[in-house]
Amino acid sequence: QVHMVESGGGLVQAGGSLRLSCVASGRIVSINAMGWYRQPPGKQRELVASISSGGIINYADSVKGRFTISRDNAKNTVYLQMNTLKPEDTGIYYCKAAARSYTLIGTSDLDYWGQGTQVTVSS
Repeated sequence: QVHMVESGGGLVQAGGSLRLSCVASGRIVSINAMGWYRQPPGKQRELVASISSGGIINYADSVKGRFTISRDNAKNTVYLQMNTLKPEDTGIYYCKAAARSYTLIGTSDLDYWGQGTQVTVSS
């Protein structure tokens, strides 16, 4: 089992910055891709950015040039630096990890999600 905990959300004015962090803990063998998703009010969850274990990065078009995803493999942590925030960036931000973990009989490959952190950008 793997536990994901996000931090760093909050209320910020348009044009401001926030940095989100997400730490994975538990009986981890390895972590493959990690990513950030968001769910705007009344909308479906969408991918914001992802990063593979080898450092390959993808961004949603709406955040390119403003957001930066990074990870610290030694700390099982993924970050999202968000600059030049816009009101449309408002939503609940979730981190996700594709992880291999130890089980009673071997290992298991699953996707794990954090509980979400609220980001609100005022105009």
